[in-house]
Amino acid sequence: MPENFEIAYLWVLALLPLPLLIYWLVPPLRIKSASLTIPSLAKAQQYTGEKPRSSAFIKRRNFLTWIGLSFIWILLVFALSSPQLVAEPEMKVKTSRNFLIVADISFSMAQTDWTIDGERASRWTAVKSVLHDFISKREGDRMGLIFFGSSAYIQAPFTPDLQTVENMLEEADVGMAGQMTNIGKAIVKGIEMFDNDSIDTKVMLVLTDGVDAGMDILPLDAADLAKNDSILIYTIGIGNPDAKNSDLDEETLIQISELTGAKYFRAMDSEKLQEIYAELDRLEPIEFEETNYRPRTLLYYYPLAAAIFLTVLLTLIFSAASFYQMITNNTRINAE
Repeated sequence: MPENFEIAYLWVLALLPLPLLIYWLVPPLRIKSASLTIPSLAKAQQYTGEKPRSSAFIKRRNFLTWIGLSFIWILLVFALSSPQLVAEPEMKVKTSRNFLIVADISFSMAQTDWTIDGERASRWTAVKSVLHDFISKREGDRMGLIFFGSSAYIQAPFTPDLQTVENMLEEADVGMAGQMTNIGKAIVKGIEMFDNDSIDTKVMLVLTDGVDAGMDILPLDAADLAKNDSILIYTIGIGNPDAKNSDLDEETLIQISELTGAKYFRAMDSEKLQEIYAELDRLEPIEFEETNYRPRTLLYYYPLAAAIFLTVLLTLIFSAASFYQMITNNTRINAE
Protein backbone atom coordinates (compact mmCIF):
# COMPACT_ATOMS: atom_id res chain seq x y z
CA MET A 1 0.00 0.00 0.00
CA PRO A 2 1.51 3.41 -0.97
CA GLU A 3 2.42 5.74 1.90
CA ASN A 4 0.23 8.49 0.47
CA PHE A 5 -2.87 6.28 0.36
CA GLU A 6 -5.72 7.56 2.51
CA ILE A 7 -9.38 6.80 3.13
CA ALA A 8 -11.37 10.00 3.42
CA TYR A 9 -14.32 8.55 5.38
CA LEU A 10 -13.06 5.76 7.62
CA TRP A 11 -16.35 5.62 9.52
CA VAL A 12 -18.04 4.25 6.39
CA LEU A 13 -16.14 0.97 6.87
CA ALA A 14 -18.28 0.41 9.99
CA LEU A 15 -21.11 -0.43 7.57
CA LEU A 16 -19.39 -3.65 6.48
CA PRO A 17 -21.20 -5.94 9.02
CA LEU A 18 -24.58 -4.29 8.29
CA PRO A 19 -25.93 -7.17 6.09
CA LEU A 20 -25.12 -9.71 8.84
CA LEU A 21 -26.91 -7.61 11.46
CA ILE A 22 -29.96 -7.33 9.20
CA TYR A 23 -29.88 -11.10 8.59
CA TRP A 24 -29.71 -11.89 12.32
CA LEU A 25 -31.98 -9.19 13.75
CA VAL A 26 -34.64 -8.50 11.14
CA PRO A 27 -37.31 -11.22 10.80
CA PRO A 28 -37.94 -12.68 7.34
CA LEU A 29 -40.50 -10.96 5.19
CA ARG A 30 -43.72 -12.99 5.13
CA ILE A 31 -46.13 -12.63 2.24
CA LYS A 32 -49.51 -14.34 2.31
CA SER A 33 -50.72 -16.05 -0.84
CA ALA A 34 -53.61 -18.29 -1.82
CA SER A 35 -53.04 -22.01 -1.35
CA LEU A 36 -53.94 -24.76 -3.77
CA THR A 37 -56.44 -27.34 -2.53
CA ILE A 38 -56.28 -30.77 -4.18
CA PRO A 39 -59.22 -33.23 -4.31
CA SER A 40 -57.47 -35.87 -2.21
CA LEU A 41 -56.41 -33.42 0.54
CA ALA A 42 -59.21 -34.54 2.90
CA LYS A 43 -58.26 -38.19 2.50
CA ALA A 44 -54.59 -37.38 3.11
CA GLN A 45 -55.60 -35.62 6.35
CA GLN A 46 -57.64 -38.63 7.42
CA TYR A 47 -54.88 -41.10 6.74
CA THR A 48 -52.05 -39.11 8.26
CA GLY A 49 -53.88 -37.38 11.05
CA GLU A 50 -52.18 -34.10 10.10
CA LYS A 51 -54.01 -30.79 9.86
CA PRO A 52 -53.30 -28.10 7.20
CA ARG A 53 -51.15 -25.24 8.50
CA SER A 54 -49.65 -22.06 7.14
CA SER A 55 -46.11 -22.33 5.87
CA ALA A 56 -43.43 -20.28 4.20
CA PHE A 57 -41.17 -20.90 1.27
CA ILE A 58 -37.61 -19.77 1.91
CA LYS A 59 -35.44 -19.43 -1.14
CA ARG A 60 -32.03 -20.85 -0.40
CA ARG A 61 -28.94 -19.27 -1.97
CA ASN A 62 -25.92 -21.35 -2.78
CA PHE A 63 -22.40 -20.70 -1.55
CA LEU A 64 -21.35 -18.89 -4.76
CA THR A 65 -24.22 -16.43 -4.37
CA TRP A 66 -23.24 -15.53 -0.81
CA ILE A 67 -19.58 -15.08 -1.77
CA GLY A 68 -20.50 -12.88 -4.76
CA LEU A 69 -22.93 -10.69 -2.82
CA SER A 70 -20.40 -10.32 0.02
CA PHE A 71 -17.70 -9.12 -2.37
CA ILE A 72 -20.11 -6.69 -4.04
CA TRP A 73 -21.08 -5.21 -0.66
CA ILE A 74 -17.44 -4.87 0.43
CA LEU A 75 -16.53 -3.13 -2.83
CA LEU A 76 -19.47 -0.72 -2.58
CA VAL A 77 -18.62 0.23 1.01
CA PHE A 78 -14.97 0.68 0.06
CA ALA A 79 -15.95 2.96 -2.85
CA LEU A 80 -18.23 4.96 -0.53
CA SER A 81 -15.33 5.50 1.90
CA SER A 82 -13.53 7.45 -0.88
CA PRO A 83 -10.03 5.94 -1.13
CA GLN A 84 -7.51 8.39 -2.57
CA LEU A 85 -3.85 9.14 -3.16
CA VAL A 86 -2.81 12.37 -1.43
CA ALA A 87 0.29 14.22 -2.63
CA GLU A 88 2.53 16.46 -0.55
CA PRO A 89 1.32 20.02 0.22
CA GLU A 90 2.13 22.40 -2.62
CA MET A 91 3.48 25.91 -2.58
CA LYS A 92 0.80 27.96 -4.26
CA VAL A 93 1.40 31.26 -6.03
CA LYS A 94 -0.32 34.05 -4.19
CA THR A 95 -1.95 36.76 -6.30
CA SER A 96 -0.72 39.74 -4.36
CA ARG A 97 0.05 42.51 -6.81
CA ASN A 98 -1.08 44.39 -9.88
CA PHE A 99 1.86 44.78 -12.26
CA LEU A 100 1.24 47.34 -15.01
CA ILE A 101 3.47 47.69 -18.07
CA VAL A 102 3.33 51.16 -19.65
CA ALA A 103 5.15 51.05 -22.99
CA ASP A 104 6.04 53.84 -25.39
CA ILE A 105 4.99 53.07 -29.00
CA SER A 106 5.67 56.50 -30.50
CA PHE A 107 7.40 56.70 -33.91
CA SER A 108 10.88 56.85 -32.37
CA MET A 109 10.49 53.23 -31.23
CA ALA A 110 10.61 52.20 -34.91
CA GLN A 111 14.34 53.00 -35.16
CA THR A 112 16.33 49.90 -36.14
CA ASP A 113 19.38 50.41 -33.93
CA TRP A 114 19.01 47.24 -31.83
CA THR A 115 19.93 43.65 -32.66
CA ILE A 116 18.22 40.32 -32.01
CA ASP A 117 20.30 37.18 -32.58
CA GLY A 118 22.80 39.19 -34.61
CA GLU A 119 20.17 40.83 -36.86
CA ARG A 120 19.10 44.46 -36.81
CA ALA A 121 15.64 45.10 -35.39
CA SER A 122 13.52 48.03 -34.33
CA ARG A 123 13.52 49.07 -30.70
CA TRP A 124 9.87 48.06 -30.35
CA THR A 125 10.47 44.61 -31.88
CA ALA A 126 13.33 44.02 -29.45
CA VAL A 127 11.34 45.31 -26.48
CA LYS A 128 8.40 43.07 -27.39
CA SER A 129 10.57 39.95 -27.71
CA VAL A 130 12.01 40.46 -24.22
CA LEU A 131 8.68 41.52 -22.71
CA HIS A 132 7.10 38.22 -23.78
CA ASP A 133 9.62 36.32 -21.69
CA PHE A 134 9.21 38.69 -18.74
CA ILE A 135 5.40 38.45 -18.74
CA SER A 136 5.39 34.66 -18.96
CA LYS A 137 7.46 34.46 -15.76
CA ARG A 138 5.21 36.75 -13.70
CA GLU A 139 2.85 33.96 -12.61
CA GLY A 140 1.04 35.15 -9.53
CA ASP A 141 0.81 38.78 -10.63
CA ARG A 142 -2.19 40.30 -12.34
CA MET A 143 -0.73 41.98 -15.41
CA GLY A 144 -2.03 44.93 -17.38
CA LEU A 145 -0.85 46.82 -20.48
CA ILE A 146 -0.97 50.50 -21.40
CA PHE A 147 0.53 51.83 -24.63
CA PHE A 148 1.17 55.50 -25.17
CA GLY A 149 2.36 58.04 -27.68
CA SER A 150 0.54 61.34 -28.06
CA SER A 151 -2.27 59.70 -26.08
CA ALA A 152 -2.48 56.66 -23.81
CA TYR A 153 -4.88 53.73 -24.02
CA ILE A 154 -5.44 50.47 -22.18
CA GLN A 155 -4.46 47.46 -24.25
CA ALA A 156 -5.13 44.84 -21.55
CA PRO A 157 -6.88 45.36 -18.18
CA PHE A 158 -5.49 43.64 -15.10
CA THR A 159 -5.79 39.88 -15.47
CA PRO A 160 -4.01 36.75 -14.18
CA ASP A 161 -4.31 35.29 -17.70
CA LEU A 162 -0.76 36.00 -18.84
CA GLN A 163 -1.29 34.37 -22.24
CA THR A 164 -3.97 36.94 -23.03
CA VAL A 165 -1.62 39.74 -22.01
CA GLU A 166 1.07 38.35 -24.33
CA ASN A 167 -1.43 38.15 -27.20
CA MET A 168 -2.49 41.75 -26.64
CA LEU A 169 1.17 42.81 -26.55
CA GLU A 170 1.81 41.12 -29.88
CA GLU A 171 -1.08 42.99 -31.50
CA ALA A 172 0.38 46.44 -30.71
CA ASP A 173 2.62 48.29 -33.15
CA VAL A 174 4.49 51.56 -33.39
CA GLY A 175 2.38 54.64 -34.14
CA MET A 176 -0.95 53.24 -32.89
CA ALA A 177 -1.09 55.90 -30.13
CA GLY A 178 0.30 58.83 -32.08
CA GLN A 179 3.68 60.32 -32.93
CA MET A 180 4.55 62.25 -29.76
CA THR A 181 5.63 60.96 -26.33
CA ASN A 182 3.31 61.88 -23.46
CA ILE A 183 4.72 60.18 -20.35
CA GLY A 184 2.61 62.16 -17.87
CA LYS A 185 -0.65 61.17 -19.55
CA ALA A 186 0.42 57.52 -19.60
CA ILE A 187 1.17 57.53 -15.86
CA VAL A 188 -2.22 59.14 -15.09
CA LYS A 189 -3.96 56.47 -17.20
CA GLY A 190 -2.12 53.85 -15.14
CA ILE A 191 -3.24 55.48 -11.88
CA GLU A 192 -6.85 55.28 -13.12
CA MET A 193 -6.43 51.55 -13.72
CA PHE A 194 -5.12 51.03 -10.20
CA ASP A 195 -7.95 53.09 -8.72
CA ASN A 196 -10.51 50.74 -10.26
CA ASP A 197 -8.94 47.65 -8.68
CA SER A 198 -8.95 46.27 -5.14
CA ILE A 199 -5.41 44.82 -4.75
CA ASP A 200 -3.27 47.13 -2.63
CA THR A 201 0.24 46.37 -3.95
CA LYS A 202 0.74 48.34 -7.18
CA VAL A 203 3.77 48.29 -9.47
CA MET A 204 4.12 50.24 -12.71
CA LEU A 205 6.88 49.71 -15.29
CA VAL A 206 7.33 52.60 -17.73
CA LEU A 207 9.42 52.04 -20.88
CA THR A 208 10.24 54.96 -23.15
CA ASP A 209 12.97 56.20 -25.49
CA GLY A 210 11.92 59.86 -25.65
CA VAL A 211 11.30 63.07 -23.81
CA ASP A 212 7.87 64.12 -22.59
CA ALA A 213 5.98 66.32 -25.05
CA GLY A 214 4.88 68.63 -22.23
CA MET A 215 1.15 68.36 -22.96
CA ASP A 216 -1.63 68.11 -20.37
CA ILE A 217 0.20 66.90 -17.23
CA LEU A 218 3.93 66.85 -16.55
CA PRO A 219 5.57 63.48 -15.72
CA LEU A 220 6.71 64.57 -12.24
CA ASP A 221 3.24 65.83 -11.35
CA ALA A 222 1.82 62.48 -12.46
CA ALA A 223 4.49 60.68 -10.43
CA ASP A 224 3.50 62.70 -7.37
CA LEU A 225 -0.10 61.51 -7.79
CA ALA A 226 1.18 57.94 -8.07
CA LYS A 227 3.20 58.37 -4.87
CA ASN A 228 0.05 59.47 -3.02
CA ASP A 229 -1.59 56.21 -4.15
CA SER A 230 1.44 54.12 -3.04
CA ILE A 231 2.29 53.13 -6.61
CA LEU A 232 5.88 52.13 -7.37
CA ILE A 233 7.04 53.32 -10.80
CA TYR A 234 10.10 51.59 -12.24
CA THR A 235 11.35 53.37 -15.35
CA ILE A 236 13.41 51.99 -18.22
CA GLY A 237 15.14 54.31 -20.66
CA ILE A 238 15.42 52.73 -24.12
CA GLY A 239 18.59 53.52 -26.10
CA ASN A 240 21.78 55.48 -25.57
CA PRO A 241 21.18 59.03 -24.26
CA ASP A 242 24.60 60.12 -25.62
CA ALA A 243 23.77 59.16 -29.21
CA LYS A 244 23.01 61.90 -31.76
CA ASN A 245 19.46 60.83 -32.55
CA SER A 246 18.47 60.12 -28.92
CA ASP A 247 15.77 62.16 -27.17
CA LEU A 248 15.93 60.06 -23.99
CA ASP A 249 15.30 62.21 -20.91
CA GLU A 250 17.06 60.15 -18.24
CA GLU A 251 16.90 62.86 -15.61
CA THR A 252 13.09 62.91 -15.62
CA LEU A 253 12.85 59.11 -15.56
CA ILE A 254 15.25 58.94 -12.60
CA GLN A 255 13.20 61.54 -10.73
CA ILE A 256 9.97 59.67 -11.40
CA SER A 257 11.37 56.44 -9.94
CA GLU A 258 13.02 58.09 -6.95
CA LEU A 259 9.85 60.04 -6.15
CA THR A 260 7.82 56.81 -5.91
CA GLY A 261 10.52 54.80 -4.12
CA ALA A 262 11.45 52.66 -7.13
CA LYS A 263 14.44 52.50 -9.48
CA TYR A 264 15.55 53.63 -12.96
CA PHE A 265 17.26 51.37 -15.52
CA ARG A 266 18.97 52.11 -18.82
CA ALA A 267 18.50 49.57 -21.64
CA MET A 268 20.92 50.14 -24.50
CA ASP A 269 20.31 46.74 -26.13
CA SER A 270 18.15 43.63 -25.78
CA GLU A 271 20.75 41.85 -23.61
CA LYS A 272 20.79 44.73 -21.15
CA LEU A 273 16.99 44.79 -21.16
CA GLN A 274 16.97 41.09 -20.29
CA GLU A 275 19.27 41.84 -17.33
CA ILE A 276 16.93 44.61 -16.21
CA TYR A 277 13.96 42.25 -16.14
CA ALA A 278 16.01 39.79 -14.09
CA GLU A 279 16.78 42.61 -11.67
CA LEU A 280 13.08 43.48 -11.51
CA ASP A 281 12.34 39.86 -10.60
CA ARG A 282 14.65 40.29 -7.61
CA LEU A 283 13.21 43.66 -6.63
CA GLU A 284 9.62 42.51 -7.02
CA PRO A 285 9.77 38.73 -6.43
CA ILE A 286 6.75 36.54 -7.03
CA GLU A 287 5.23 35.69 -3.65
CA PHE A 288 4.39 32.14 -2.71
CA GLU A 289 2.46 30.94 0.28
CA GLU A 290 2.13 27.44 1.70
CA THR A 291 -1.47 26.38 1.80
CA ASN A 292 -3.34 23.32 3.00
CA TYR A 293 -4.02 22.40 -0.60
CA ARG A 294 -2.86 18.85 -1.28
CA PRO A 295 -3.53 17.35 -4.72
CA ARG A 296 -5.80 14.32 -4.41
CA THR A 297 -6.33 11.50 -6.88
CA LEU A 298 -9.70 9.87 -6.22
CA LEU A 299 -9.78 6.06 -6.52
CA TYR A 300 -13.42 5.28 -5.65
CA TYR A 301 -14.32 4.44 -9.24
CA TYR A 302 -12.06 1.35 -9.21
CA PRO A 303 -13.99 -0.57 -6.50
CA LEU A 304 -17.25 0.84 -7.87
CA ALA A 305 -16.47 -0.46 -11.36
CA ALA A 306 -15.44 -3.84 -9.89
CA ALA A 307 -18.75 -4.08 -7.98
CA ILE A 308 -20.75 -3.30 -11.12
CA PHE A 309 -18.76 -5.83 -13.15
CA LEU A 310 -19.23 -8.53 -10.48
CA THR A 311 -22.98 -7.80 -10.31
CA VAL A 312 -23.35 -8.16 -14.07
CA LEU A 313 -21.22 -11.32 -14.06
CA LEU A 314 -23.30 -13.00 -11.31
CA THR A 315 -26.52 -12.01 -13.06
CA LEU A 316 -25.33 -13.62 -16.29
CA ILE A 317 -24.16 -16.77 -14.49
CA PHE A 318 -27.45 -17.29 -12.63
CA SER A 319 -29.51 -16.45 -15.69
CA ALA A 320 -27.53 -19.02 -17.70
CA ALA A 321 -27.93 -21.58 -14.88
CA SER A 322 -31.71 -21.01 -14.69
CA PHE A 323 -32.02 -21.32 -18.44
CA TYR A 324 -29.98 -24.53 -18.43
CA GLN A 325 -32.15 -25.99 -15.62
CA MET A 326 -35.33 -25.11 -17.51
CA ILE A 327 -34.06 -26.81 -20.67
CA THR A 328 -33.02 -29.87 -18.66
CA ASN A 329 -36.44 -30.14 -16.96
CA ASN A 330 -38.28 -29.83 -20.26
CA THR A 331 -36.09 -32.50 -21.79
CA ARG A 332 -36.75 -34.90 -18.87
CA ILE A 333 -40.51 -34.28 -18.99
CA ASN A 334 -40.59 -34.93 -22.71
CA ALA A 335 -38.58 -38.11 -22.23
CA GLU A 336 -41.04 -39.38 -19.63
